[in-house]
Amino acid sequence: MTLRIDGTLLLAGAGNMGHAMLAGWLERGLDPKQIVVQDPSPPQRAKELIQKHGIDLRAAVSSLREPPAVVVVAVKPQSMDQAFPPLAQLSRQSTIVLSVAAGRRIDGFERYLPKGTPVVRCMPNTPASIGRGITAAVGNAHVTPAKRSTCDALLRAIGEVVWVDEEGLLDAVTAVSGSGPAYVFYLAECLAEAGIKAGLAPELAHKLARHTVSGAGELLHRSDLPADLLRQNVTSPNGTTFAALQVLMADNGLAKLMREAVGAATRRSRELAQ
Repeated sequence: MTLRIDGTLLLAGAGNMGHAMLAGWLERGLDPKQIVVQDPSPPQRAKELIQKHGIDLRAAVSSLREPPAVVVVAVKPQSMDQAFPPLAQLSRQSTIVLSVAAGRRIDGFERYLPKGTPVVRCMPNTPASIGRGITAAVGNAHVTPAKRSTCDALLRAIGEVVWVDEEGLLDAVTAVSGSGPAYVFYLAECLAEAGIKAGLAPELAHKLARHTVSGAGELLHRSDLPADLLRQNVTSPNGTTFAALQVLMADNGLAKLMREAVGAATRRSRELAQ
């Protein structure tokens, strides 16, 4: 389905996430003439994509021919205090502000914007760079069903989208899916290291771990079965997998560690939020 919006889309920040979103929008058919990118120093691959499609690239945006229909804020959180006020001055009450900046709460945007401006805060994750991310989003009271639909379509260009009713839930979302890819990558590291300790050559151990983790993830993605049933299907009674799971599923095993890890990430997300 071709992606359409009414008006101009202003993308602030063409870093990893901004580039992923821009690539997804273009792939889904969004008219490049509707896009303005604001970034004083975009990465090379983003610059090449922008040039290829003839997109309006600006180091700063002080004016547009018309107020933007959507402002997508993808700048680094530490740059937000300098970057957002000029963007807010371009916005009108009809403008949708869609933020993918970690740790910045909705009320932090609202104080710069005209009263009644719809603001959506979301948390994507790094698989968005290959169109396989998942994004959790929440809107303020001014986000109508139509405006939510617009944001949903923009975010689906980089993967799946889920909506939550309370902004506070994004701290737990950050801990599970935002930080989650790092947990999976670490699992692959640990699995390879364990293989080396068991006698495998390092190159072979890393290849086995990499393909096992990515393949199992793809199987989980494609299957309609829940994770616990997929686990049971590969576990023969008293077999090798069963022996390993006795360790991982012990009282002080992986489940306990994961609860502690997600809890720590949730608390840190709350501390960092502004």
